[in-house]
Amino acid sequence: MKLTQEQVLAWRLRRQSLAPRTTASVAEIVGRLAGVQAQVASSAELAITTRQRRPAAGAVEKALDGGEVVKTWAMRGTLHLLTPGHLPAYLSLMAAARTWEKPSWQRAFGVTPAQMTALGEAVDEVLDGRTMTRQELTAALVARAGFAGLEEQLTSGWGAVLKPLAWTGKLCHGPGRGNRITFASPRGRVPGWAGVPEPEEAARTAVPAYLGAHGPATPEVFDAWLTRGASRKAALRGWFASLGEELARVEVDGTSCWARAEDLDALAAARPSREVRLLPGFDQYVLGAGTSDTRIVGAERRKAVSRASGWISPVVVHRGRVVGVWEFTDDTVDVQLFGECPQAPREALEAEVAHLAACTGRAAALSVRTI
Repeated sequence: MKLTQEQVLAWRLRRQSLAPRTTASVAEIVGRLAGVQAQVASSAELAITTRQRRPAAGAVEKALDGGEVVKTWAMRGTLHLLTPGHLPAYLSLMAAARTWEKPSWQRAFGVTPAQMTALGEAVDEVLDGRTMTRQELTAALVARAGFAGLEEQLTSGWGAVLKPLAWTGKLCHGPGRGNRITFASPRGRVPGWAGVPEPEEAARTAVPAYLGAHGPATPEVFDAWLTRGASRKAALRGWFASLGEELARVEVDGTSCWARAEDLDALAAARPSREVRLLPGFDQYVLGAGTSDTRIVGAERRKAVSRASGWISPVVVHRGRVVGVWEFTDDTVDVQLFGECPQAPREALEAEVAHLAACTGRAAALSVRTI
């Protein structure tokens, strides 16, 4: 099957509940998007509520408290909201890269693979039936033989040593305690927790989930989204091959990609979209394809979207492509449109600002300029 990029982008907008918006729950949207990046809590909440026709304040926190979604370190080593059904699979494929066993990782963070294994066993015991802040967890661990010298690594703001513990199913985020995060064992936090499966089994969940939101795509694009390209290439090819007739080859403007077989009819029927959307920073629509995909973000505008220190800007999407960036400034939504792109209609931008107000409770006037 031959497809145009315009068809693919229109299909993704629909699959990701952007055009049209949805009445689905928080958990349904998180599952549909193959997770929602949650390094910035307000961006994660807006990524969900902007997809809902009638957003409700506090719905994300309620879903977390009720175990409908779980927060933990996952794809690309960043915090994500994930559904209990998808969580074990994503963790398994992250763990399969074994990044903590690489000499460069050990030099950077000062923890050996043997120590990581021992830490995992200790965390299993310490968090059994308990929820602890990072400070409490660190104190409990460094009090044990062999871990006294790891306090600095365990309290690092980047959580580098804690991430492999998340990927191997030893810990996840627990309920907040004031303004402090807590950690808990997935055994008590994740409904139906049965541990982290083998990667080959996990791929049968994770690959279709990704393609169902962000496909068609190549294995390399999937791995860039998953591990920033750290997966073993033979294993990566094997994961896709193992899905057999569940996947189908398609050609998107001359590039051979994989799609879910069940999506072929909808992809073929998709027609180019004219929708305008104001999406938050770190939105899955951008992250799923990656900011290096010039069919979504023009190469000359990548720095405006993917900024210093890993910051991904809020973006204006028109006809499926990023045509500008935006930000809240006091009582204004400041929209900066890229001069080389088709200009988004002002009435559509006004409608988006009104929806932002419904999502955030923050009324604002629209300001538009071209850059």
